[in-house]
Amino acid sequence: MARARSRSNSQQKNPSRQREKPSGSSSSSQKRSFKGSSKKTKLKVLPRIATISNRRVIYVWGILVLGIIGLGVRLHNLQVTEGPKLLLKARQQQITRLQPYVPRRSIIDNVGNVLAVDRLAYSVYVHPKLFKLTPEEVAEKLAPLLVERTTIQALVKKFKTKQTGIKLAKALPEDLANKIAQLNLDGVDLDKEYVRFYPQEELASEVIGYIDSGRQGQAGLENSQNQLLERDAPSFKVQQTAQGAIMPAFLPKGVLTFDELKLQLTVDLRLQRAARTALSEQLKKYSAKRGAVLVMDALDGSILAMVCEPTYNPNKYSEATVELFKNWTVSDLYEPGSTFKPINVAIALNAGVIKPETVIYDSGSIKIDGWNILNASKAGNGSINIAQILQVSSNIGMVQIMQRLPKEDYYQQLRKIGLGEKTNIDLPGEVASHLKNKEAFLYNSIEAATAAFGQGFSLTPVKLLQLHGSIANGGRLVTPHLIKGLVDPDGKTHWKPILKTTTLFPPLVARQVVEMMETVVTQGTGAAASVPGYRIGGKTGTAQKGKARGGYMANAKITSFVAILPVESPRYVVLVVVDEPKGGNTFGSTVAAPVAKSVIEALISLEGIPPSSNPPPVKPKLKRLD
Repeated sequence: MARARSRSNSQQKNPSRQREKPSGSSSSSQKRSFKGSSKKTKLKVLPRIATISNRRVIYVWGILVLGIIGLGVRLHNLQVTEGPKLLLKARQQQITRLQPYVPRRSIIDNVGNVLAVDRLAYSVYVHPKLFKLTPEEVAEKLAPLLVERTTIQALVKKFKTKQTGIKLAKALPEDLANKIAQLNLDGVDLDKEYVRFYPQEELASEVIGYIDSGRQGQAGLENSQNQLLERDAPSFKVQQTAQGAIMPAFLPKGVLTFDELKLQLTVDLRLQRAARTALSEQLKKYSAKRGAVLVMDALDGSILAMVCEPTYNPNKYSEATVELFKNWTVSDLYEPGSTFKPINVAIALNAGVIKPETVIYDSGSIKIDGWNILNASKAGNGSINIAQILQVSSNIGMVQIMQRLPKEDYYQQLRKIGLGEKTNIDLPGEVASHLKNKEAFLYNSIEAATAAFGQGFSLTPVKLLQLHGSIANGGRLVTPHLIKGLVDPDGKTHWKPILKTTTLFPPLVARQVVEMMETVVTQGTGAAASVPGYRIGGKTGTAQKGKARGGYMANAKITSFVAILPVESPRYVVLVVVDEPKGGNTFGSTVAAPVAKSVIEALISLEGIPPSSNPPPVKPKLKRLD
């Protein structure tokens, strides 16, 4: 019993050993093992614990090694394989490209008056859902401050169209924008923008043109000289924050600086105003379709005035008809009629087939190829010299002059002076003058006969101006132009155009023609253009209007007058063209010449032209209308 309790106690004290008892072992062997040394028992347990710990360390280290290898592979992919691609993405996020707004160059006249300029303007937006006042109260405060006058009722009606983003006005001047801002109206916003502004409005619109809402030139110099007017806009990269804000420290030095050059024109705004006033009054008087005035310095081709009526306000170009955007002095062809006769006289003098004292018999009519040609007066003038042919504008005299020149030589001379070519003026839309081909011109004698008095071919008013400029300046064909150059605020020229000049006539021939043209003003059809104390040469013209498909319109004509002054030292050419004047007494002498006189008087005053030392008296002798 004692032995049994001892074994039982032993089992209670070490139950684990009881569980570890191998099957089939005897109790005596268990007793011998238990009674053995305790150190021997510990030596059997410790190796098992060490084995478990080593495995765990290996597992941990394995995981760590695998993690390190994975990180290495990932880093290799990020830095080596995908590095350039990721770097590019980072640069795109951190750096942005900017192209700041650079104002378009201003346009000024020859004395510095501003014709076109970029200025800061404002657009007005309203958001009715944000109003704290009633719509009627908001409308009452805004209505007097908008550029386009409107009523309170109209504004209230507009407020009801949308809850937000209603545009009330654009291009609002800064002074009006400030007044609106001072009202502190909730739901009213002002948006800044740069717009092109034309302070002279319609005064020089046919020259300047306009730019549209997309800042693209659509007419005039704004269109043809875009490269000169657009300053170079720099493009550069800057660093930005995560929110997209530009970091000023990384802005390039001098990024917001640009040149202050302006495009200066040859046009004198004062003369432009005088010409427009005189032309407008005459168009109204004769209910004419349209008219034009051109003034050129023949020494270098500078256009001092270029006026077309009717015209438009470039600040409100959207309200104008498309036809008004075209400068018809460079884009429309017409038959010049008698204003071309001095050019033909110069051709004949240069060819040596006539002299100033040559006398021609004018019977009043002549038949060519079965066609009966008459003078405008329907009467003959008898024996008259070359100057008198111009004075009375004799068609018959001119036909006989040009018949002395072989038709082929005459045709070659017309080509030589530039018929069939452009003047290359610095405006868009210029068309070349038109002359029939050589075969058609030589086939029938009627072609040379009608060309003798300025019909059968067509040109632009600018081309006619250029040809008379060659008479005024001693025989040189200069290029008409409106651009003087690029100047800085001090007036110093940094660039100017290079213009072509060719010789057409000897100086003596040009001088003889100018003196003959003087007799047209003193004794002929151009008396209405005379200015006391000044020697002026001129030539009237009244031409039938041609139809688009040939022939002439029954009751439509173009009246014109060209003047050269001063005769003792020719320099300036003035051309006036009036299209389709209405009435019975509508000729170049009655419609166009008076306009030329008003323009000449203004030119004399502005240019300080001194009176002639020995001006001839005005003595009209041969009264013929042309």
